[in-house]
Amino acid sequence: MALYKTLTISKTTKVLIWKIEESIDELKEGIILSENSKTRLDSMKSDLHQKGFLSIRHLLKELNLTDADVFYDEFGKPNLKNGSYISMTHSFTFTAIIFSDDKPVGIDIEKQREKILKIAHKFTPIEEYKTIANVDALISKLTIVWGAKESLYKIYGKKKLQFLHHIYVADFNFEDQKTVGEIRFDGKTASYTIEFLEFEGFTCVCAY
Repeated sequence: MALYKTLTISKTTKVLIWKIEESIDELKEGIILSENSKTRLDSMKSDLHQKGFLSIRHLLKELNLTDADVFYDEFGKPNLKNGSYISMTHSFTFTAIIFSDDKPVGIDIEKQREKILKIAHKFTPIEEYKTIANVDALISKLTIVWGAKESLYKIYGKKKLQFLHHIYVADFNFEDQKTVGEIRFDGKTASYTIEFLEFEGFTCVCAY
């Protein structure tokens, strides 16, 4: 089984990343699914989505949690019955979770693709990036910004939040692997730390 990376954010907060290299049958081994989760799994048409769903359950196991410890609210946000915080993500051959005992968290994995250049104007003021001449660097930066906004959106956990107008990510240097983000909505501002890393053509971003 392929636990790819573990990041310790603090004593109470951890990130676990899984690289999917197993078959569906192999991923079914050693985990118990609730009836609701079995129904969800059976309804997934894509092998990739099924593998993502199952590998997340193995990541839960790494934290001594089970599928039964997770429930989803009316907005589809995963929560833990013990009151701790969790967020999950899946992209192609990688899945990840962020877990915290004491603070709201969000996480996102994205494959770095040129497609992001076409949609960037929908989630960030693209004129801020005009100085980046290198296309690969631009794709990399925009993917981090998207992942950061997705992570913050997951923390908020409700509808109506717009990436372009309500979620702000401060500029950053790649080597810092860290920045700050804010949710500005309904007359309130909430600030969060953003951390990111890149591997094998993917970007993982978490917020807390």
